Order: sequence, then structure tokens, then C-alpha cells
Amino acid sequence: MQSECNEEAGTAQRRDMFGSARVSSRDQNLSRQIDALLSYGIDRRHIYADKASGKDFKRPSYQRLIRRLKPSDTLVIKSVDRLGRNYNEILDEWRCLTKLNGARLVVLDMPLLDTGRDCAGITGEFVADLMLQLLSYIAQVERENIHQRQAEGIASARARGVQFGRPRIKKPERFEACREAYLAERMTASEAAAQCGVSASTFLRWVRGA
Repeated sequence: MQSECNEEAGTAQRRDMFGSARVSSRDQNLSRQIDALLSYGIDRRHIYADKASGKDFKRPSYQRLIRRLKPSDTLVIKSVDRLGRNYNEILDEWRCLTKLNGARLVVLDMPLLDTGRDCAGITGEFVADLMLQLLSYIAQVERENIHQRQAEGIASARARGVQFGRPRIKKPERFEACREAYLAERMTASEAAAQCGVSASTFLRWVRGA
């Protein structure tokens, strides 16, 4: 009886299955996520991919997918952090998809996060929700740890004298003469900047700091 139930659920899920993939920058590759979605059995035409930051959900492909989802559909993602950038966002998006949209949500990296386990009933839903909260928490903690390590690394490098950002432009020899001419109103900031070969904002910053 259990196997029959699973077989029926499997047949139903493949009628309306969609995949969502996202990377946070344009130089990252979507191939790993897309390959995983294809291996799960999703038609390539039903995979929606975006190269955009996780800071919000104003992603064109993702928004088209959400509008297309029906209560009977299945949405598959590679990992839970594809849903948001922090614990609360992941939980909110999960609940929006599963409770409001009524869609089934499958996370390939964590099989327990499958809200379509109909045969398990309320227990399966409880386990999925519990695992989601745990994994969302872990994902956020890991991101915070990465940011902290980055900040500590930058602070350590600065303490060793490493410079970050653009190198400071060296003032030309004629700067002092141009500065005096500007302060004496014999020359405008734009004219003085042109004489120094820099922008007016850079010249004025030099004047204020001189």
C-alpha cells in the first residue's frame, strides 16, 4: 500500500515540476544547479534561472516561475539558501510557497525537506518544517561566520599595512600653485583640477585636506 502511494505521488509530481536556480553574481556558473535539476527529471524548459543577488526576490525568472506555479505543482531547488539571504527570509519564502501557493517544495541537498510526502501526513510536514528551521539557522550562521572571517582578515591585513581599494592619487608638483590660485580666486576649481590632471572633486578634497 505504501509503495502504491509513493508511485502515485511520483507520477503526479512529474506532470507539473519546475526548477529554480540562482547565483549571486554574473561571473558564477549555474551549471551545477541546472545539472542537478535535470538529473531529478525536470524538463529544461521548466527550469528558471537568475544571476542576481539574494538581497531580494525581484528576479525576473523567479517571478515568472512564481506566477506560473499552481497548488498542484512541484518546485525543486538545489539548496535551501536559494530561497533567501537569511533565516527569516528563507522561512517566509518557504511558507509563502507551501502555505499560500500550495505548491510542493523539494530541496535536493536535503531530501527530508520535501513537503509533498503525502503518505506521511502531518508528521511529514512537521519534520520538513523542523528541518527547514534548523537548516535555515545553520545557513545564516555560516554566512555570518564568513563575513566575520572576512572582516577579521581585512583588519589583520590593514594592521600589516596592506592597502585596500584604489591607490591614492599622488598630488602633482603644480598642486600648491593651483591651490593658491584657487584660494585667491584667480582660478576656478575646474580650471585648477584640469591643471593638476584630476577631477574637480579630487582637487577640492586635496584642498580641504591640505
